[in-house]
Amino acid sequence: MVFDLRNTTFIDLKSRTVFLFLFLLAFVIRAPFFFRDYIDRDESTFILMGQSWVEGHLPYTELWDLKPPMTFLFFAGIIYAFGKSFVAIRIFGTLVVAITSFFTFKIGKEIGGSKLGIWTAIACTILQSLFGSLQGVMSEHLSVAFLTPALFIILKYHKYYWYGLAGILLGLTVMTKLNLAYAVLILGLFLLYRSFAEKQLKEGLRNLIFLGFGTILVILLTILPYYQNGLTALWWRSVILAPLEYAAANRGSLLDVLPTCIIIMAFFLWAWKKNFLDFKNRHVQVLFVTVIGILFSFVRGGKINGHYLIQIYPVLLVLVGLIFVSIPLVHRFTWKPYYLFVLLLVPMESYLEYYAIIKHKVEKGTFFNGEGIAVPQYLKAQNLDTSNILFLEYHIGYWLLDKKPLTKISTHPSNICKVEMFPYSGTTRKTAMEEITYLLEDIKPNLVITRDKENIFAKENVTENAYTRNYLNQNYSIIKKLDHAEIWQRLN
Repeated sequence: MVFDLRNTTFIDLKSRTVFLFLFLLAFVIRAPFFFRDYIDRDESTFILMGQSWVEGHLPYTELWDLKPPMTFLFFAGIIYAFGKSFVAIRIFGTLVVAITSFFTFKIGKEIGGSKLGIWTAIACTILQSLFGSLQGVMSEHLSVAFLTPALFIILKYHKYYWYGLAGILLGLTVMTKLNLAYAVLILGLFLLYRSFAEKQLKEGLRNLIFLGFGTILVILLTILPYYQNGLTALWWRSVILAPLEYAAANRGSLLDVLPTCIIIMAFFLWAWKKNFLDFKNRHVQVLFVTVIGILFSFVRGGKINGHYLIQIYPVLLVLVGLIFVSIPLVHRFTWKPYYLFVLLLVPMESYLEYYAIIKHKVEKGTFFNGEGIAVPQYLKAQNLDTSNILFLEYHIGYWLLDKKPLTKISTHPSNICKVEMFPYSGTTRKTAMEEITYLLEDIKPNLVITRDKENIFAKENVTENAYTRNYLNQNYSIIKKLDHAEIWQRLN
């Protein structure tokens, strides 16, 4: 491989070299975060669900969350093979990021050459790993690791058996992140339309049949263990109905989503008007339709969190890259050595985290850090009874203490106040206040872990926050504060 900084040409880029480079880039950026207790609370929930599966409990039977089962299977597989290891989970997360970036490279190379492919892949690695809570292993990371190779196969190959493989990958995509079903459906309809438009109906229909068969096969395989145990209705409620209800509840607002969608679509309209993007190109059409499908899923959900955008980065970056290299001004761009210094400043979050973990190692004797780790360590050191403990924050502590959430709906603490989820989780309580009352007054946990902030739940849950804080003040006392964690012990 030759990389000439003067004209940024790439010669003889071998796939294995590119993959190794992207993995090492992702590893360097993400490695200092391997030792945190959690980076996003969803990751902690996935770990708990995976651990439960390893112990013989199908998802949604003992613990509950509304993600599809393939997300939990990823974590279960790692825990089964490597035990309770944050490092193993984050290394496999790094591998997932590298896979997505590699197929972003392959798509970019297929459309615009190696130069476009490598730069979009580098950008994809960075955007999947920095800014916000992206250093953890999220369901979005897993879903696009299936989606990008599926898109590459659809762009590159035209045989029915390749479409069957792409269908399997799309099935895994949907069973990892259900909202991407909109993108998959819209893409399928577009491919059907294109078969009619190009008068290749026989070949097009055959490919689509195999694409659909592969997708449906994966979905049916996730149902199979539930069917064998007479729990098909539980799968249906948890995997299909609960996410649909969650989206319908529209916990966000269109005003949170539309600006992003409008900006992206306006950018493409400008590129089309300026002839910077050829929408007659079959590859461009597939990627653009995929972008539309993902944006539609955001609109249906009513909000866009930072980690949601992971789903759109690969396809969007390739299209933006195509537009970028078509702009005449870009062709007058010349590489300057100091640009490398600017690029090295991009992963500033990683540099700060490297410093933080080294400092923590010097002061505490371990790289592992965070209240989710410190609290269980303290409880064990003080020999406190943890048989009846409630984590309203830092719930990764259940995993480290070999304990389970006290109720299914409290597996992820935020679900306690998401009443639209209650009918699908199996809880008999009808309201958030009933669930909180049951946890505190009926189960009466010996220990409760909270964060030192005014609101225990989301700020809009005014009644629930006031009741819980008041109940804790009357019936518990804080026996220890560890950074932002409060450890409450029941009086008498």
